[in-house]
Amino acid sequence: MSIRLEIIDDDRWAESVANRWAAYMEERPEARLCLPTGNTPRPVYALAGPSIDFSQATLFLLDEFGLPKGDPARCDAMLHRDLLAGLAQPPAFLHTLDVQAADLDEECRRFEDLTDDGGLDLTLLGLGGNGHVGLNEPGTTAQAPTGVVRLASATKSAADRYGADHEPEWGITLGLRPILDSREIWLLVTGSNKAEILRRMLNGPIGPDLPASYLRSHANTVVFADQSAAGTL
Repeated sequence: MSIRLEIIDDDRWAESVANRWAAYMEERPEARLCLPTGNTPRPVYALAGPSIDFSQATLFLLDEFGLPKGDPARCDAMLHRDLLAGLAQPPAFLHTLDVQAADLDEECRRFEDLTDDGGLDLTLLGLGGNGHVGLNEPGTTAQAPTGVVRLASATKSAADRYGADHEPEWGITLGLRPILDSREIWLLVTGSNKAEILRRMLNGPIGPDLPASYLRSHANTVVFADQSAAGTL
């Protein structure tokens, strides 16, 4: 298993990851970054926003719920609240997914072409309770392209926790293929509620039943887990 696991005390987890990110960006100020949203990266973003210079970086949003513009649970809205609003200067480029595009298949191709043109230097991911990464739900293969996906019930419930005005039925996600083509991947995992799925992701079979398990075949993946999430390892 080429994946690297770093277990960090709960109260030091966000600061430790933010510090690692700051060091990464100092060495690669023009990095091309793919970023998730949600509860797990939020404390990291709160520390990173005021302290890291993203003015030369290119940011890609990992996924987006099929919600109307202005819904507080949209991923672009969360990224703005949690990270972008705290930056001294905006990133050089920010690429998001347009779930209201007239041709969603063409929008998926457009976005994937952008990620492929130069590749992704670093992709940050959270670990879904059912093993998804991005919105790549169970059943997704390692070669899956960026696409429109139907959301699992647990993923819909997550959107409710983010304050969705309407529960989304679908979304667009960067596919596992371009995720796994990233030069480096950081999987962020916190909380005892993620302990069992993290154990399965690290020790169970690699395959579509648990899409995050494919990260074990990547040459440069680091799992940053807090003590609570690592409780069953």
